[in-house]
Amino acid sequence: MRSSEILKQSCIDDWNAATNHFFCIELASGTLPKHKMQLYLAQDYTFIDNFIRLAGSAIHHAPCLPDRLPLAQFLGVISGPENTYFQRSFEALNLPKRDRVSPDLLPSTVAFQSLMLEAADSGFYGAMIAVLCVAEWSYLTWATPFAPIPATLPFYFGEWITLHSGDYFESVVEHLRVQLDTAYDMGDDNQKKSISDYFKKAVSLEKSFFDAAYR
Repeated sequence: MRSSEILKQSCIDDWNAATNHFFCIELASGTLPKHKMQLYLAQDYTFIDNFIRLAGSAIHHAPCLPDRLPLAQFLGVISGPENTYFQRSFEALNLPKRDRVSPDLLPSTVAFQSLMLEAADSGFYGAMIAVLCVAEWSYLTWATPFAPIPATLPFYFGEWITLHSGDYFESVVEHLRVQLDTAYDMGDDNQKKSISDYFKKAVSLEKSFFDAAYR
């Protein structure tokens, strides 16, 4: 069994709770109340800055160019199509201007932001890739069963699923999993424990973030 799969199984209850969340199910069916999607997107948009910082640090610390390139290319999606999706969704959902720029952050958002910055500043590639892998792999897991989307689904629901499913996004997640497998397998006992701790905390915070947005 791959090390990334072993890590997932070590926190499978939280993983399943996050990737089978009522928030995701209602989003995919188009029944999620708009005010919940407003809150979720306003909070989630605040992650882009620190995601880029974390990914940039991981690119810097990656062992070689072939390890760096897929993540560097993925940053183009985050700063391009995904950023544009947020702006279009804010307009369609009539999100107040203040919440687009500086929303009041939920505790789970603050905690996840802190974990991302902690990993980025750690200097340890295994920690960085563990958090990045959870962030993207968990989204691939929940979004894939709902793809392709029905034409009747509002774009602010449907395109969020499309951004996190499909062949390209699967390749990004596979790259992150390979990086995580390698970092874990080559690590000493302390490094393996650190990777495991970051992975488990990131999964727990994904669940907490969906819980908070759904409430």
